[in-house]
Amino acid sequence: MAELNSPLTLGALNLKNRVVMAPLTRSRATDDRVPTPMMAEYYAQRASAGLIISEATVISEEANGYLNTPGLFTDAQVEGWKLVTQAVHAKGGLIAAQLWHVGRVSHPDLLDGETPVSASAVQQAGQVSLLRPKRDYVLPRALEIAEIKTIVEQYKQAAVRAKEAGFDGVELHAANGYLIDQFLQSKTNQRDDIYGGSVENRARLLLEVADALIEVWGAGRVGIHLAPRGDEHDMGDNDPRETFGYALEELGKRKIAFFFTREYLADDSISEYMKSRSGSVPYIANMKLSRDDAIELLNSGKADAVSFGKAYIANPDLFERLVQNAPLNELIFDNMIGTNVAEGYIDYPALAGE
Repeated sequence: MAELNSPLTLGALNLKNRVVMAPLTRSRATDDRVPTPMMAEYYAQRASAGLIISEATVISEEANGYLNTPGLFTDAQVEGWKLVTQAVHAKGGLIAAQLWHVGRVSHPDLLDGETPVSASAVQQAGQVSLLRPKRDYVLPRALEIAEIKTIVEQYKQAAVRAKEAGFDGVELHAANGYLIDQFLQSKTNQRDDIYGGSVENRARLLLEVADALIEVWGAGRVGIHLAPRGDEHDMGDNDPRETFGYALEELGKRKIAFFFTREYLADDSISEYMKSRSGSVPYIANMKLSRDDAIELLNSGKADAVSFGKAYIANPDLFERLVQNAPLNELIFDNMIGTNVAEGYIDYPALAGE
């Protein structure tokens, strides 16, 4: 029976426990998307997690949709990330880089006036996060096939830079309505070429990028982040069980290290179905988990590891608190995103005596 403090092997990654720090955008990088020493301290404080998945990290300047999120496409960014990985390793932790292209979830004001790109010219409802004054999302431009090939290569080069930066592996962000998800789900993919129509075609970009990452890292150090609920950024699919089941079946054949889904504990969750089609790829569960939820998921074998997001913002020693059933710090929403101050970032207290 797996427990929170049980060791776990995810492909080539040997975790000391089954508590994972979920990727969390904090917008603390420089204007050039270079990680800072304060970011290194933040991650090192949380190194008792079995695995840290970094905040989403853009593969090119054209991939971004938020201010001050970090990148992995310049030498300076690699050097900044080295501070982070070295600090985490010094505390005995593991950290994977989450690679990211937001696609249509951006705005010309964030792209030097260029139009955001997507699988198809399908406009997202709502307004752009964090831009002030608020702006509506714009109609994106459908990518040409040659451009898609370029983006696959950008993912590959970001994976190369992640290795240079000292990460222990990579996770492909294919969730939450960002570019890979826009190709995968039928609401946003209305193409009639080799990247659209059938589930095999809609999953093509996901699998091409996965293969590019595997070429750099080996399958045992590559994870995939998926979101079959489609409840972020105006997403949707005609048959999510078939779409995501097919994706996991194909990823299972590649023997990737893990898949990670942002799922509620609900009767209509399809994560267990996806796990059944994944060829025994380990599954990291996420989304509003309580301590009891996490323990039940591990004890029942429904998940191989459990991850926490906001709880890790407020509790650098979350793993220890969960094991001891200690009270948690209260999350302070001020300064969560988009400031360059220590308050609400690296000043949350650890348990007394640590």
